[in-house]
Amino acid sequence: MKYLKLLFNHSNSIPRWLIFAFDLAICAAAFVLSVVLRYSFKFDSRIFEAVFRVLPVVIIVKTLFMTYFRLYSGIVRHTGVQDGIKILYTTFLSSLALITIDFFYRSFSPDKSAYIPLSIVVLDFIISAFLLASFRMTVKVAFLKMYYQTAKGEQITYAIFGAGEAGITTKKKLDQHRAINTKVAAFFDDNPKKIRKSIDGIEIFNFDNDFENVIKKYNLDTLILTPTNLSKNRKQEIIEKCLNFNVNVRTVPPVEKWINGELSFNQIKNVNIEDLIERDTIELDKQGISSQLNGKVVMVTGAAGSIGSEMVNQILNFRPKKLLAIDSSEIKLYDLEHELLDRHKNEFLRCTELILADIGNENRMRNIFEKFRPEIVYHAAAYKHVPLMENNPSEAIKTNVGGTKNIADLSIDFGIEKFVMVSTDKAVNPTNVMGASKRIAEIYVQSLNNELLLNQKANTKFITTRFGNVLGSSGSVIPKFRKQINEGGPITVTHPEITRYFMTIPEACQLVLEAGYMGKGGEIFVFDMGKSVKIIDLAKKMVKLSGLTLGKDINIAYTGLRPGEKIYEELLNDGENTLPTHHPKIMIGKVRLYNFKEVQNSTNDLLGLYNNQNQMAIVAKMKEIVPEFQSKNSVYESLDKKVELSKTTVENLLSKQSKLND
Repeated sequence: MKYLKLLFNHSNSIPRWLIFAFDLAICAAAFVLSVVLRYSFKFDSRIFEAVFRVLPVVIIVKTLFMTYFRLYSGIVRHTGVQDGIKILYTTFLSSLALITIDFFYRSFSPDKSAYIPLSIVVLDFIISAFLLASFRMTVKVAFLKMYYQTAKGEQITYAIFGAGEAGITTKKKLDQHRAINTKVAAFFDDNPKKIRKSIDGIEIFNFDNDFENVIKKYNLDTLILTPTNLSKNRKQEIIEKCLNFNVNVRTVPPVEKWINGELSFNQIKNVNIEDLIERDTIELDKQGISSQLNGKVVMVTGAAGSIGSEMVNQILNFRPKKLLAIDSSEIKLYDLEHELLDRHKNEFLRCTELILADIGNENRMRNIFEKFRPEIVYHAAAYKHVPLMENNPSEAIKTNVGGTKNIADLSIDFGIEKFVMVSTDKAVNPTNVMGASKRIAEIYVQSLNNELLLNQKANTKFITTRFGNVLGSSGSVIPKFRKQINEGGPITVTHPEITRYFMTIPEACQLVLEAGYMGKGGEIFVFDMGKSVKIIDLAKKMVKLSGLTLGKDINIAYTGLRPGEKIYEELLNDGENTLPTHHPKIMIGKVRLYNFKEVQNSTNDLLGLYNNQNQMAIVAKMKEIVPEFQSKNSVYESLDKKVELSKTTVENLLSKQSKLND
């Protein structure tokens, strides 16, 4: 083995000049062997004459073709199909050249004798091709043997799901990676035609029937999912089964994301928790959405947030005339700019305006409306973090209620075609200030739409979309859990029974676009969020996906419900029901209708409380507007003890504060 190592330079590749020399020696030996076979091992003068007369020409011809096809340039230990094709081209065209030389020699020879008999050329082609390929395969096998003997650490046993090209390429990358001691023990595939066949001597198994036996037989450590035509549900079944048997799961990106068409070992990543919650791709009415957005001036508020930034990304695919991306965070707008330059450079430079503005500033927003004249508004700007808003009700109403009212009123003034508001499931039977503020915003835009219909002035259609938590959004549990896992724990969960609905950010934004297109005005669209997920189960799965053991490598700690936090989320109020739409994941919520004049007056009264900064008075007024708002685990629970909240209640609270100030 030590002599084999001498063949390699410092980069563990055989030097090119040495490969070239070996190839020439092989070609010379192949020709001599062909001559010997042609004359049936009868060593007489004819053999020596044929060899010494023709061999220099053979070497020159093969040198030319080996140089042309750069046969020496391949890394021998990575020999593959392309190298075999080069060998065939080189040997075949060399043989054709020798036949051509023989033809001209016969034409001009007085006795018409052959320079190189055709039988020798054929034998030379077969033997040289075989020996050149064998040389490379021998070195490759020897290198792998040397690698396995020198690889450090305990051997990791892999199985690969997907016995296609991506699966075969993944196996090759694992074989070539020297940093870890790896072994591919099995392939899995759902195609019954492939079951019990083999690739490189490795058997292909049926996952559903054979997985447990393969784990026991090979002591399987990790399963790698390669790009196949797997549905999201099937992918989740496979991952769940692996987690149940403590088998790590990794995944390979789609072929189009490989670096320069080549898979890198570093691209084989751990599966994300999103893969266990993500659902099959939503079918959108792209033609209808395009007819609404193409060539239009579109405004997105909260454009640098989790939902807003994805909305911007998706809207750019529909080529708007102008896209106004509005946000109050300078740093987030800066990040959004770089993201859009990476993903949509041409469209971004053509039509996008990044605007730093506070939606609660009426003068600033009016100036933007006057300057750009938007036609479609997607309103995603809001404060959304429950505990923070519980401690800062005045800011919740200023942005979530006042900002929404401001944009909605301006939409009327400037004849906006559609105003699509992004709401939340926390607005249903709210137990916190944030949810109540979003419910008041819903009530305002819905009653405003109804008022326009009654007065036959419905130029602007107001549409509300309501959904639960989105995976990976800022402040959500998944980024928090990821950070805690990376830091060694503990993972903090507020309550062992707490559940939430989840969907991915792209899915949520697709449904917002679809609902915005289908909306006629006044609807509250409720999205199919699937099944609610226990947060504790989510945490446990994330631990397993990280390759850690709960209770050994990391712990879970319960911290208690936060102010305003529900154990279970809802999507519809008590007594409400839904109507189906043409889209199976979108329903219309049947909700209580409100008189706009009353809503307008109560909303103005609420916003008028901002300057006094009496948080109890603000929350009391919110409970008056939204009677179903019952605080949980909050200082505002005391307000729920009153049978009825009225203007007198609020005035009394303000009076008490005034006396304290004096």
